[in-house]
Amino acid sequence: MTDYQGMESLFRRTLGMHSRPVAIAFRSAAPAGVEKFSGVEPSSCSYWRLAAAGRSFYTVPSDHFNCAIGSYTHNIPLPQERAPELEQTLKLMTGIGYLKMEEVPGIPRLAETPGVVIYAPLGETPVDPDLVLLTGRPGKTMLLQEAALRAGVRAGLPLLGRPTCMALPAALAGGLVLSAGCIGNRVYTNVGEDELYAVVAGKDLRKIAAELETIASANATLFDFHRARRAELATE
Repeated sequence: MTDYQGMESLFRRTLGMHSRPVAIAFRSAAPAGVEKFSGVEPSSCSYWRLAAAGRSFYTVPSDHFNCAIGSYTHNIPLPQERAPELEQTLKLMTGIGYLKMEEVPGIPRLAETPGVVIYAPLGETPVDPDLVLLTGRPGKTMLLQEAALRAGVRAGLPLLGRPTCMALPAALAGGLVLSAGCIGNRVYTNVGEDELYAVVAGKDLRKIAAELETIASANATLFDFHRARRAELATE
């Protein structure tokens, strides 16, 4: 099995991560030995916070009903009695100028409704993840993108924004994705204002990890090179 614990250690050390990288997997049924989430959360991205803090568990579609936008990006239909909540949320967002309705069809969604969604810290993931979610400061997240490019992993999508959860289906379809996040996500996850998200498809994880130390070392060398040039050539 892949050494996910070693990968987590590498990512946290090299990227200066304050929270643990989160493994996310979409499955038709729950794997044996994984705890079902019990409780209530306001959003799909709230589960990222719990996994980053060390919990491993799975959710079922009904656990995502409280967030109409998260249900939309996860391709989870709301029950009939709650279906109007998506339109109500979109009306709020468009009414205050946060979103334009014509943007909605372009928001990425999962291709299929998952039977369960499994969340865990990367080093403790009970299954091979479909996605790995990492948070870090821009100067460190840059290293991850450069490692992806060196590894031949697609990383050409623009910096994504709201809603943050669309970064998950976008990464499944388009390689490494960087996201600036959104205000709802930052409230629900406590991610810092100085942090960005990076989402890596599980199939690309080993290739990116294999190049990360090379990229980090190269950047350290270039830091010294550019600092010396600045000292030599800058007049102010």
